[in-house]
Amino acid sequence: MTVEIGDIPDLPEGVPEHFREQGIEELYPPQGEAVEAGVAEGESVVASVPTASGKTLVAELAMLTSVARGGKALYIVPLRALASEKKAEFEEFEQYGVDVGVSTGNYDSDGDWLAQKDIIVATSEKVDSLVRNGAQWVDDLTCVVADEVHLVDSKNRGPTLEVTLAKLRKINHDLQTVALSATVGNADEIAEWLDATLVDSTWRPIDLQKGVLYGQALHLDDGSKKQISRGNEKATAALVEDTLTDDGSSLVFVNSRRNAEAAARRLGDVTRDYLTPEEQTELRDIADRIRDASDTQTSDDLADAVEKGSAFHHAGLSSESRELVEDAFRDRLVKVISATPTLAAGVNTPSRRVIVRDWRRYDGDVGGMKPLDVLEVHQMFGRAGRPGLDPYGEAVLIANSHDELDELFDRYVWADPEPVRSKLAAEPALRTHILATVASGFADSEDELVSFLERTLYATQTDETGRLETVTQNVLEYLERNEFLERDEGNLRATGLGHRVSQLYIDPMSAAEIIDGLRSADDRPTAMGLYHLVSRTPDMYELYLRSGDREELTELAYERESEFLGSMPSEFEDNAFEDWLSALKTARLLEDWASERDEDDMAEEYGVGPGDIRGKVETAEWLLNAAERLAGELGLDSGPAVREAKKRVEYGVAEELLDLAGVRNVGRKRARRLYDAGIENRSDLREADKSVVLGALRGRRKTAETILENVGRKDPDMEGVEADGEVSVADATATGTESGDDGQQSLGDFK
Repeated sequence: MTVEIGDIPDLPEGVPEHFREQGIEELYPPQGEAVEAGVAEGESVVASVPTASGKTLVAELAMLTSVARGGKALYIVPLRALASEKKAEFEEFEQYGVDVGVSTGNYDSDGDWLAQKDIIVATSEKVDSLVRNGAQWVDDLTCVVADEVHLVDSKNRGPTLEVTLAKLRKINHDLQTVALSATVGNADEIAEWLDATLVDSTWRPIDLQKGVLYGQALHLDDGSKKQISRGNEKATAALVEDTLTDDGSSLVFVNSRRNAEAAARRLGDVTRDYLTPEEQTELRDIADRIRDASDTQTSDDLADAVEKGSAFHHAGLSSESRELVEDAFRDRLVKVISATPTLAAGVNTPSRRVIVRDWRRYDGDVGGMKPLDVLEVHQMFGRAGRPGLDPYGEAVLIANSHDELDELFDRYVWADPEPVRSKLAAEPALRTHILATVASGFADSEDELVSFLERTLYATQTDETGRLETVTQNVLEYLERNEFLERDEGNLRATGLGHRVSQLYIDPMSAAEIIDGLRSADDRPTAMGLYHLVSRTPDMYELYLRSGDREELTELAYERESEFLGSMPSEFEDNAFEDWLSALKTARLLEDWASERDEDDMAEEYGVGPGDIRGKVETAEWLLNAAERLAGELGLDSGPAVREAKKRVEYGVAEELLDLAGVRNVGRKRARRLYDAGIENRSDLREADKSVVLGALRGRRKTAETILENVGRKDPDMEGVEADGEVSVADATATGTESGDDGQQSLGDFK
């Protein structure tokens, strides 16, 4: 039975016409099944359908009809980048009276401003923190959509999504829950857990051909073969060129950042011959913007590739660079992206052909290369084929032998995805969620706690009787020992400290480490001591020790031992000492950043990308904020020292620049130039000679006017002012546009 958009009641006025203008008249079969299941009438639905089969429209129908009936909807995404993308999509409905808001940062706020919004987009971590901080509007939710719900299988992020959905459903008994997923092996279990109707479909709007390349023959799943002209080219380059000859784009998935960068470099030699003069001009402009986004070798390498119509994509890039690459690919300017699997996790970058070059990746738990899961490879496959642009999509694996050809068909092409399994019953996950469950008032006793945990996917799936209770008891003992919880004859109560830790959204083990460190501080702790303290918490992903690091870092550890908060383990305690040195390496990176060290030098020395530096800086800022609040909660004297260390890492400057760097649009590099020109603080900046300010800002008039306006100067106008100092306006405009960036780095640009 076909369902038309006009058949759906309860949509806000004007929305059906809006969908028709977009060409949506008749729904795709899976969308029609969801409507038949009642998704537009408040019924819970799990939609397990392939990528590009219209899952977002199912969510929109659920949310818009819920809002039209006077309700409020929440859309949960796994990644910040997806939150921005979805908000932009949903804002199209604001013209029909639907207010949209997005919330991703500041884990210790209650987000009261979101109470006025009809549709809210947020990550699962943000929703979890809003519940912990008592956001009142959560009680008003009538519809929640969980995008990429199969990620409950992730050991890092899965438990948060699982517990958050359980809490929302407990708060709102009649809550409509809509879960969207790629096809998984046990979608029926997810539907059972969420008391939802399952829509399980393999339908796609355009055909997806899957196959394996061996030699020059591309073997497809329908039994046909296609000849791929190889010449002297490697398999990946030949596949990319073959796609280009038919005016298509390619996504290449590889197993490491280094391989992604190397592949993009090589594939640029293929794509550059297929660029028009207009495309070359546009790509040069995008390449310049990538170089402006970060002054590192990684950014230069990316810009070089982009000029040739190729790009790489991984977590080491700054968020701005990633967005520029994604947009250029969607606009068909960049012809191929070489990516690590992070790009498969929901970001909207479909292509004609997906090439899974590497189907094994290094796994530290097994100490070697391990095959990728079927679900992950199918997620990559799902990026093939752009509705409305491509006649079909093609997903290709590469075999190096005839035996491997057969293996890849059996392992990935013909195989069904693995079942999704809850990762909740692990102590790191339960530590934070049990404390939050008690502190937020979801459970006042051990019986109530077990009863709440029985609402989770883990409880639905497990056949290990008693495992959850055993881990729960271990966690309760830990939380009680660290004075976060009190237990009395089966009753549970969070202490004031426990409430604070839950609201701050940090792992209780991180809080215990920070508290012990702050309590051990005799005098005012140094920035290095504090950076090392937060770097050894479970919430900070430490830098790896490379060969040769140990000796240098051991020497540094003894040299600066007096600064550390807490006792340093013995060199003979191998694992503990290695962890201590990894934390020291991470702390030294933070100290370098806060000492204004050049980002390119840092990236080279530590073997990281600009995105990694920003990630460490953001995490340190968050943990130091928690440390400052904990110091206040405990009445410790270290609060001011922690605040200064936090500000220095936030702005990336030495102590004397803190005041200047805090002015909006100034940041670390401009603050140093202003300071060197004799402008040492905000007061100086308000009174300074304009020609001196303009000279320090390299003749950029618009930038200077904006900064003077932000600092509260009454007459920020720069008209007729000549730059004083080495740099004139002519010099500045010769090297870039007057309003362009001058390599300025500010953490705020990357949030």
